Amino acid sequence: MDAALYRLLLGVLAVWRITHLLQAEDGPWDLVVRLRARAGDGAAGRLMDCFYCLSLWIALPFALLLGAGWRDQLLLWPALSAGAILLERVGARHKEN
Repeated sequence: MDAALYRLLLGVLAVWRITHLLQAEDGPWDLVVRLRARAGDGAAGRLMDCFYCLSLWIALPFALLLGAGWRDQLLLWPALSAGAILLERVGARHKEN
């Protein structure tokens, strides 16, 4: 597998996993659910309620790490978020069936 494709795949999976953990799971020892409760109804709380929004911000550091230059990083940022969103939608569709 090409190294760039491998990094993209790893990035998408990591963004999905962290976004899903923060948005939808309780986490170990209920740490994440307590974090969401502390965030409340403010901007941080609303961010943690929206998978799409949260994935965009989770994708940013991954794009900065994985991108070869600023153009690559700029394109990777929404691409990693989009990949995570697609995985989330496929998983949600699978649950319905």
